[in-house]
Amino acid sequence: MQQRVVIKIGSSSLTSEAGGLNPDKIRFFASELARLQQSGQQILLVTSGAVAAGFTSLGYKTRPKVLHEKQAAAAVGQALLMQAYHEAFAGHDIGVAQILLTRYDFSNRKRVNNALLTIDELLRRGVIPIINENDTVSVDELKFGDNDTLSALVANLVKAAMLLIITDMDGLYTDDPRKNASAQRIERVDQISDELYRMAGGSGSSVGTGGMRSKLEAARIAMRGGVPVFVGRVDAPGDLSLAADGSGKGTYFDTQLGNLSMKKQWVGFHSLTMGTIIVDSGAETALLSEGRSLLPAGVREVEGDFHPGDVVEVVGLDKLPIGRGVVNYASWQLLAAAGLSTEEVQKRVEVTRIEVIHRDEWVPLR
Repeated sequence: MQQRVVIKIGSSSLTSEAGGLNPDKIRFFASELARLQQSGQQILLVTSGAVAAGFTSLGYKTRPKVLHEKQAAAAVGQALLMQAYHEAFAGHDIGVAQILLTRYDFSNRKRVNNALLTIDELLRRGVIPIINENDTVSVDELKFGDNDTLSALVANLVKAAMLLIITDMDGLYTDDPRKNASAQRIERVDQISDELYRMAGGSGSSVGTGGMRSKLEAARIAMRGGVPVFVGRVDAPGDLSLAADGSGKGTYFDTQLGNLSMKKQWVGFHSLTMGTIIVDSGAETALLSEGRSLLPAGVREVEGDFHPGDVVEVVGLDKLPIGRGVVNYASWQLLAAAGLSTEEVQKRVEVTRIEVIHRDEWVPLR
């Protein structure tokens, strides 16, 4: 099967300083993507730019901040964005298709599987799926937050060979290079640490929502799913191919992990968690380093109201996430069993499985 490459292009790479679409930039990226497809890759494009493209048409002087104003701008901008892509790719005899997704689509296993089947068929026919968040119907509680996260979820979903996140910065630096001339670019990363998040800082553009921190989070998600990531700049002919070949202008995030199964992707990244389980250090080590299941003895606290079969988040005593899993206990049962030995649980609580979360239903996120 041909390798699949997911490319995410941010608003700042597609729009003018005033905020509207820049046709020259659209044509440039269409040419870069066409070159990559012609090299034998299957291409998926995750694009921002709908709100940025639409808000000037509605008379806003700057990018709107109120939800219904952003959704109105997206409704106008999606049409403008797809029209621009359609015209640009037509010059390369490449068809495009629009796919609008919400967090709910990913949280529902049937819906996300249907999305994958659609993507598979489009790629089989040589069409480039152009994917964006369905901003006009998304609500704050279920939004991806930015398309960086969306691109990582898509890359995992299609088992991509690589995720290329294109931005206006040429990678991750030790400090903000716009303020510190001695800042050094980080060429390669194999583990995302708290120090890297500190270096990432905030958003760097007035027309987009995703700063370098969100790109780090996207890289973390993709790496956990077995997908290596490039974050950097593409601003000259051939740059995208260089990025895909490992010599681009940016930072590369490597991973030794394999692709997750569809089920584990859903558990780890797509599902909505129904509660939180706090575990002790012994259980944390067992889950992260020893490949073991979570037993009641390692549970210290329980938060939320959940039932057997729900997905829950597991955190350590420091309250930092360890991973997610499918729980075999109702919350009230686990409250009664927390800290008890297996023998004691069998005497006091009636459950079908003694494991709180079986290792086959578990996805570590560290």
